[in-house]
Amino acid sequence: MADIKRSAGLLLFRRTGSGVEVLLGHMGGPYWARKDAGAWSVPKGEYEGSEEPWDAARREFREELGLPAPEGAPLPLGEVVQSGGKHVTVWAVEGDLDPADAVPGTFTMEWPRGSGRTAEFPELDRVAWFGLDAAREVVVKAQAAFLDRLAEQA
Repeated sequence: MADIKRSAGLLLFRRTGSGVEVLLGHMGGPYWARKDAGAWSVPKGEYEGSEEPWDAARREFREELGLPAPEGAPLPLGEVVQSGGKHVTVWAVEGDLDPADAVPGTFTMEWPRGSGRTAEFPELDRVAWFGLDAAREVVVKAQAAFLDRLAEQA
């Protein structure tokens, strides 16, 4: 049996006059470039079994956005299993930041596939605030559960 891949993330949220908004990142790289629905994600990343998920969530926020993880009381939003089998655990933290300040980390992959050439891409190519309904329209399908859980607690 293959090892289960695990990711942890932080869902930053803020309260506005029109309701709760969440910060999502649009996945970078050529596969996601022309996609919108299902191409946005909670800032998150994989971790190994020896790392605490909360520590991984904070580390990944910094790696993906290039900004320090927000301080504040974490609201546990639980775990979901994405369609590819990855187990994702997320906490919400109330805070605010300007998406223009984000400096996403990068990854390298062979592109075009089979070409033998490698290229570097941002982990997230856009970062934006969304109201909960708009976020449900664009977020990775399984991660919509985090939005519902946040709506119950915020």
